[in-house]
Amino acid sequence: MLDVTTLDLLVIGFYLLFMLLVGVWFVKRIKNVDDYYVAGRTLGPMVLAATVCATIIGGSAMMGRAGIAYTTGFKAVATAVPYMLGMFIFSGYAGRIQQVGERYHIESIPELFAYRFGAVPKCVLSVMVAFAMVGTVAAQVTATATIIKLLGSQIGISYEMGALIATLIFIIYTAASGLFGVVYTDVVQFFMLIIFVYLLIPVSSLNYLGGFDAFVSNLDMRYVTPYVDGQILGDIVTYLVFTMAGAEMWQRAFAAKDKKAAKRGMFWGTAVYGLTIALLFLMGLAAQQILPNVVEDFGTADAVVPALAIKILPPGITGLALSGILSVMMSTADSYLLVSVQTVVSDLGKTICPKMSEKREILLSRVASVVLALGALVIALYIKSAYDVLMFAWAFYAASAGLPALAALYWKKATSAGVLAAMIGGFVVTVGWKLAGEPFGLGSTVPGALACGILLVTVSLATYKTHPSEMVHV
Repeated sequence: MLDVTTLDLLVIGFYLLFMLLVGVWFVKRIKNVDDYYVAGRTLGPMVLAATVCATIIGGSAMMGRAGIAYTTGFKAVATAVPYMLGMFIFSGYAGRIQQVGERYHIESIPELFAYRFGAVPKCVLSVMVAFAMVGTVAAQVTATATIIKLLGSQIGISYEMGALIATLIFIIYTAASGLFGVVYTDVVQFFMLIIFVYLLIPVSSLNYLGGFDAFVSNLDMRYVTPYVDGQILGDIVTYLVFTMAGAEMWQRAFAAKDKKAAKRGMFWGTAVYGLTIALLFLMGLAAQQILPNVVEDFGTADAVVPALAIKILPPGITGLALSGILSVMMSTADSYLLVSVQTVVSDLGKTICPKMSEKREILLSRVASVVLALGALVIALYIKSAYDVLMFAWAFYAASAGLPALAALYWKKATSAGVLAAMIGGFVVTVGWKLAGEPFGLGSTVPGALACGILLVTVSLATYKTHPSEMVHV
């Protein structure tokens, strides 16, 4: 087992305390609901780029994908590139999302559905968003708990205790400060992550192995040989479609100060993410040579990156690297937790109680932060793989909501009946395919998304003349 020095633990402790203080400091910036959910629509391109990148290279994207590179190789790249491509496509229409939000006072995808299709599709989508976002928070809890267990192994901290500690950290600064705290802690976490994880660990790994040539000469080429199977195809479709309706990225676009900021922030945040794909793949493959027994020693391949940092970095620097690793989980968890809170309190709660005051809404949002985070904790305790938790949460949401979200933004013939049929049909087919054991080895998102698209087009075309919807214009 690997030992963490007292100096490293002190560095991590000071870093976590600093992040909590930043989150609490932003409490005073919260004057109304717009401040809490979309940071007053004040985000410029540089801040937006940092928070976008910090969010999309989350615990599952880093620890889960590094674990996949360690155990299966090429699959880590095959599933990362489609997400990047989907985000580049999303950056192309992020400006329209910002304009729609500003013109119609819309702050979320469910609110857009309410404007175009009415209360029922809005509520159905809200339930899907809330569950998918809580599942994504659970993936970050899982990844963070793995690190805390690794750090606390000398004093007997279990995975379960690590998961509880992670959940409490996520609750405190998300509940207190809303998107203002989320965004500006993300900026700090972004630089920590890039410098001390994505640059320092790969360079140090190659140096530890004797250079790039030595690394390549000992590399098992099976792990870098491209291939695609049914499961990978399902993951590819999940990532591509999810980026079209990723509620956390729509929230960032709504929060941008103008159209150009939304497009540029999304583009540059995604570009930096693209650079990290190769670096993460290298870390997973280097760990095969440096730490051949990670799964046996730690019980999961998710421990690859933190274990690598402890093995190859000197004391003090190890603490900074581990703080950077923790920062990526925090930056993603707070973003998704806030979206799930907004969905439950604003989208669902205000549909039931439309006269809810802003003061009560902010109070209920903070309460919901606690309740939903505890829900994520339960999921994390049940499924202990960050990547498995993430794909569980994203598969049905991508199949059910991706195409309807684009239709709400662009297709004037989309109708309430068409969108409702598409969401329900996509969900049923995805879950049914999953329960059937994913026949032919094909990931469940593929048939789910096909069913969603077919129902969306056929039912909308059959009903748009008699029941048209109100199109958004910018």
